[in-house]
Amino acid sequence: MTFTVVTSNENKAREVAAFFAGVAEVRHTFLEIPEFRDNDVGVIAEEKARYAWNVLRCPLIVDDTGFFVAALNGFPGPYAAYVLDTIGMEGILRLLEGAEDRSAYFETAIAFADGEGTIRVFRGVVEGTVVAPRGAEGFGYDPIFSVDGRTFAERTLAEKATMSHRGRALVALRRFLVSGESSEGPSEPKS
Repeated sequence: MTFTVVTSNENKAREVAAFFAGVAEVRHTFLEIPEFRDNDVGVIAEEKARYAWNVLRCPLIVDDTGFFVAALNGFPGPYAAYVLDTIGMEGILRLLEGAEDRSAYFETAIAFADGEGTIRVFRGVVEGTVVAPRGAEGFGYDPIFSVDGRTFAERTLAEKATMSHRGRALVALRRFLVSGESSEGPSEPKS
């Protein structure tokens, strides 16, 4: 099996390639994709996959991830990348000053388009807490997101992959590719 990871984030591409090492050939390409808006990361991922498939016409995956902080009523949610680029982790921490509830979760939706353009969405969620930055590994919000007392930035890529939101969605995708078992039904291509 060969598929293309469509992302501008080389860290994500490396994470996916490492996850499928020995199972599938994973290629990486950058494609400027319109920024779809929705409160559901699955809808966003599906629309991104549909756009990418209409351009590339090959098996591919795209993802979308949201970071949902309870004390901020779910903010930044599906706008996590934009918020990271604008106010950064420091801004999130400032917004949480004085907040007792530091619970948060990440959700990743991976949309897989097969060679015919049929799209399936696979989701992964991991719950944790927002903490002061710790660790030197990972990327994005990893230094401030703690699960079981350690941030993602305090874990190796291999360890993070076994428990992360993206890792959980990738497990569901791999299960589908190997056995045909899917968590969400297919969506037909719209040219």
